[in-house]
Amino acid sequence: MAKSKQRSAASAVQRREQARQQQQRQHVATASPQNRGTQKRRRTTAKRSPWPYVIGAIVLVGVIVIAFVVISNQSTQNTPNTPVPASLLKQVTNVDPGLLSQTGTGGISNPFQKPSGSPPLLTGPNGKPEVFYYGGEFCPYCAAERWPVVIALSRFGTFHKLYETTSSSTDVYPDTATFTFYQSSYSSQYVDFVAIEGTDRNEQPLQSLPAQETKIVQTYDSSGTIPFMDIGNKFLLTQPSYSPGDLRTNPKDSTSTPLTQQEIMSQIGTGGTVSQDILGSANYLTAAICTLTNNQPGSVCNDSSIVQIEGTLNTMTYAGGFTPGNAALAIADIPTSAQARSRTGLA
Repeated sequence: MAKSKQRSAASAVQRREQARQQQQRQHVATASPQNRGTQKRRRTTAKRSPWPYVIGAIVLVGVIVIAFVVISNQSTQNTPNTPVPASLLKQVTNVDPGLLSQTGTGGISNPFQKPSGSPPLLTGPNGKPEVFYYGGEFCPYCAAERWPVVIALSRFGTFHKLYETTSSSTDVYPDTATFTFYQSSYSSQYVDFVAIEGTDRNEQPLQSLPAQETKIVQTYDSSGTIPFMDIGNKFLLTQPSYSPGDLRTNPKDSTSTPLTQQEIMSQIGTGGTVSQDILGSANYLTAAICTLTNNQPGSVCNDSSIVQIEGTLNTMTYAGGFTPGNAALAIADIPTSAQARSRTGLA
């Protein structure tokens, strides 16, 4: 009996062990396919191509670069031009009064027209007689006219900020050296100077006309011709005073090398064409401004050459100033449309 019970107990232990081993084999058999599937998925993941990520990264970088360029161009479109070097600014705003007096009209014809009727005195933001200038940075005729404007106004006040630039490189008289009144600063106890540069060097919009000046342009310059000046509603300038070609190495060749700002300044005072053009035009502007200021300051307006010019302004027949396209230009090969575009801020 004892041996039989022992064999039965041993058989029970063996059966339990066999059952346990069978369960383990079943568990392994069940788990193995999952392990194999996981390994397959890992191998599949490892074999995926990296090119979609590379191409995506390249596209992203390209988009970022393009966005940067666009933003950069927008932010610099109306960036101020280079400030006039201190030495040049001092020269152009302190021209020798004796030299100006000696030059007189410089052979320049009366550049002014008188507005019809008897309009009231034009006054500026500070209640002083207004000198209004309207031009565009791209315009070569404006480029030429700014030289005498700066010299004349410097006799009545001070330019605190002034920038240098050149006219458009794709228009007639390309790259004419000049100044820009955009973001300039000027003060005077005698006059208010309002300057608007309607377009930049690339003919993109730059400054808008204030309400009063919009009405002036609509009244006296409806065609949008630039340069345009209204001096206190007493005198209008609707044509440049002289040819921009005179500011080049060969005045008869509009494509010849333009003189630099310093080269132009160096020729002022030599008695040559550049000097006569710029100083003669500046004296006309000075005389016109003196009629607004009751001939103040006396040190400027009582000069004999200014007195003489001022005395003729009310009686002198308008000679039209310099007319783009006339024989003096010697540029018959330049299309009329190009000339017109250079002179209008509306084109």
